[in-house]
Amino acid sequence: MSADKRQMRSVARLYAVQALFQMEHSDLSIDRVRAEFEDHRFGAAYEEGEMAEGDVDLFRKILEDAVSRQTRIDQMTDRALVAKWPIDRIDPTLRALFRAAGAELVAGSAPPRVVIVEFVDVAKAFYPEGREFRFVNAVLDHMAREAKPEAFA
Repeated sequence: MSADKRQMRSVARLYAVQALFQMEHSDLSIDRVRAEFEDHRFGAAYEEGEMAEGDVDLFRKILEDAVSRQTRIDQMTDRALVAKWPIDRIDPTLRALFRAAGAELVAGSAPPRVVIVEFVDVAKAFYPEGREFRFVNAVLDHMAREAKPEAFA
């Protein structure tokens, strides 16, 4: 896979987390948020600079799978979290990240280790000064082992 293609896939994952966060906080439909992102983020040029180009197909698949499989993904996330911290009590950005990553782990074709690395990088982008990326790594590792145990045999 070319570096450009890899970069576009990484951007799609970041945008998917942002879109899922926006959907939760605005009560907008998946169709409305998807259209907004595709029209105003993917490669759009603004006075402040250009938005990165992303893999639209991967973005759409993550969003659709995260929404259609949200119950299963949230249950997997709950099992990966400490009992005192159910998914509805964690930071909304992390919740969106776990849903996007969970969608790829459950229904995507990327190897689980790639998904983990990619979403740990997304966590670092959202929390550049924090330790959240370690927490994300641990939770996603647990989720990946549940979703695709054969990848860890």
